[in-house]
Amino acid sequence: MSIDIKSEVTASAGTLDVCFTVNGIKHRLEVDPRMTLLDALRDVLGLTGTKKGCDQGQCGACTVLVGGRRMNSCLSFAVMHEGDEIRTIEGLASQSTLHPMQASFVKHDGLQCGYCTPGQICSAIGALDELNRGVPSHVSEDLNQIAPSDEEIRERMSGNICRCAAYPNIVAAIREVMERQP
Repeated sequence: MSIDIKSEVTASAGTLDVCFTVNGIKHRLEVDPRMTLLDALRDVLGLTGTKKGCDQGQCGACTVLVGGRRMNSCLSFAVMHEGDEIRTIEGLASQSTLHPMQASFVKHDGLQCGYCTPGQICSAIGALDELNRGVPSHVSEDLNQIAPSDEEIRERMSGNICRCAAYPNIVAAIREVMERQP
């Protein structure tokens, strides 16, 4: 007699309730405890702007902001985010105005195929927040200067891969937003 182990594991695992806010809307979900945040966002909530690239935390296509900090949503279980405030690419713009980082990516052509762009933009917003809070990077540059070097920007964005190689334009887009900040 053969036993379908996958079915047995799924049936015994059950589901768990989790409540979090995504893009300003509170959601209560019943999910498999092994479901990633990425899969909850895409498959349960229908927010497909966040992309599934490598599904191993290597490419950054799934980057979202959790509590204002960037996170690879493919590496985190949905049930770990009870009470969290999550922002995806869909939650950055207002109804009539792009987020400044989105507008800068468009202006500087910081995308080609666009698959990585949602993760790149969320990561860039998180990187600017890190700079503003004085979080150091491996470059160890003086965080008190007005505009960090391109090397500093590249270091902070190193977890986000663009297979089309739009890196110079991505750096230019981020630099413009950094320089406009008060």
